[in-house]
Amino acid sequence: MERRRNRRIALGCEARLIVQGLATPVDAICTEVAVGGLTLHAAYVPRSGERVEVLVAAPRGGLALPALRVWATVRRCQRGEAGNYEIGLEIIAVLD
Repeated sequence: MERRRNRRIALGCEARLIVQGLATPVDAICTEVAVGGLTLHAAYVPRSGERVEVLVAAPRGGLALPALRVWATVRRCQRGEAGNYEIGLEIIAVLD
């Protein structure tokens, strides 16, 4: 049974994680977005509670002009397929 209050919208857009302490951003795929959070798949294992900046591309666009830019906190991370991890993020602030 689904316990979330907010509706989640399936995506499949390019995304990028900007993590403090990493020299280069982490490429990801944003699989869902909701009012209070989003889900990414990436080859990165974050700490629980870690704060990251996330850029999400428009469905048929690129990351040159991100459709969504947020600060978020990592709430969960689960091992997925082919060395990727499913990362659940809570949105703290929408930027720009």
